[in-house]
Amino acid sequence: MSQSMHDVSDPRNAAVLININGELKPRAEAFVSVFDSGFMLGDGVSEGLRVHNGRIAFLERHLDRLFEGAKAIAMDIGLTREELTKRLYGTLDANGMDDGVHVRLMVTRGLRSTPYQDPRVVISGATVVIAPEYKQPPENVH
Repeated sequence: MSQSMHDVSDPRNAAVLININGELKPRAEAFVSVFDSGFMLGDGVSEGLRVHNGRIAFLERHLDRLFEGAKAIAMDIGLTREELTKRLYGTLDANGMDDGVHVRLMVTRGLRSTPYQDPRVVISGATVVIAPEYKQPPENVH
């Protein structure tokens, strides 16, 4: 993996496992298809989560926003709040992460059979990606 491919400002991030649909992948092997709705059309929702002292800060608020956003675009996340919470913490545990971590949670409508906007061409369930990184908040954020 080259620096130009992925900026890894904290060297620990090079070995981070990314959760794609419940499967942990090394960072260098974590990919989704070009036919994924998120890549193809920006069709999805996401949240940025901060981990502090072993807990995801304001998790309930983030999940509220994620599920409300999915509902607004008539997208089924395919997981309950509890299942998603378990997957988030499982990803953190698998990486031994408990502090100074930022998690990007991304959910897309899923794979499309063809590059077309109509949701009826979606041929899979939602794509759920959990990408944690060691990343401190900017100094001016309290």
